[in-house]
Amino acid sequence: MLIFRQLMDPQSSTYTYLLADANTREAVLIDPVFEHAQRDIALLQELGLTLKATLETHVHADHVTGGALLRQLCGSRIVLAAATGATGADFQVVHGDTVAFGGRSLSVRATPGHTGGCISYVLDDQSMVFTGDALLIRGCGRTDFQGGSAATLYDSIHQHIFALPDTCLIYPGHDYKGLTATSVGEEKLYNPRLGGRILRDDFVGYMTHLGLAHPKQMDIAVPANLRCGESDDSLPLAPSPDWAPLTYTFAGIWEVQPHWLEENARSVQIVDVREQDEFNGILGHISGAQIVPLAQLLDRCDGFDKTQPIVMVCRSGARSAQATLMLRKAGFDKLANLSGGMLRWRSQRLEVQGAVPD
Repeated sequence: MLIFRQLMDPQSSTYTYLLADANTREAVLIDPVFEHAQRDIALLQELGLTLKATLETHVHADHVTGGALLRQLCGSRIVLAAATGATGADFQVVHGDTVAFGGRSLSVRATPGHTGGCISYVLDDQSMVFTGDALLIRGCGRTDFQGGSAATLYDSIHQHIFALPDTCLIYPGHDYKGLTATSVGEEKLYNPRLGGRILRDDFVGYMTHLGLAHPKQMDIAVPANLRCGESDDSLPLAPSPDWAPLTYTFAGIWEVQPHWLEENARSVQIVDVREQDEFNGILGHISGAQIVPLAQLLDRCDGFDKTQPIVMVCRSGARSAQATLMLRKAGFDKLANLSGGMLRWRSQRLEVQGAVPD
């Protein structure tokens, strides 16, 4: 069984793909984005997966890869095409190579043309192909820089992607309209640049006159990606909070565990977003907590100290998770959700006040 997730960076409209063997729990990430390393690690942890490798489809010009950072944090290996000329990869692959993860694998197909070092990854049963920027949904990557060639791209797509079964699903490196996938059969029929009876000369003429501006992040992204994303002072990774041993969830929320809060309650603000009857109900409340029902939170948040960490609390951790998102939008940075809420607090037999029999 295959575990599969499609993730997105909204700034560059880049797709990152997670694939894992459900039996061995070994995983790979295709085209990870530097700024989303925390998100990707959170997903891996929540699904119980071990990241074996990050796979690049090419040297990107619109975002910095998360490959080197994930290697540092997870011990994964970096895979990209030897033809890219990049340094820092653990494995430089060529057409016909295979990347295994558990009992599953991806085969490498050389699909240059967008850049000189583009590759696509085909799942072992040929049900999926990850084409990077070579072939997009009803489109394709530009061919006017980084060793690009319209003629080469036309040949790459027809020889190595359109040769796959018509039912094979295509997962591109980007989409700017919110589309998520297509198929080989669809693109052979309907791609306005490459489908139907469009010949190579037609395609070359089309691509020669696109007249596109260069990507905004190109001057930063290309040099960094030629080092596989190795750390550079210009890269905008947000630092992890250091005021507590926090865990980052795939939902984008920092969480703190009950035992840490019990030991450090005096050094943080504890805000309980339940209603009054719950606050003094069967679960009780944490000593020192102030009650601010969720519906009143934004009206009363001016009374919180932005310089002191805030831990949000509710019955299960759901309303308080929403509360952390609300306060973050209101300009609060030192925030965490109590993992599992009062239910977990009580299950660990930690002290409460105000509890009354049901």
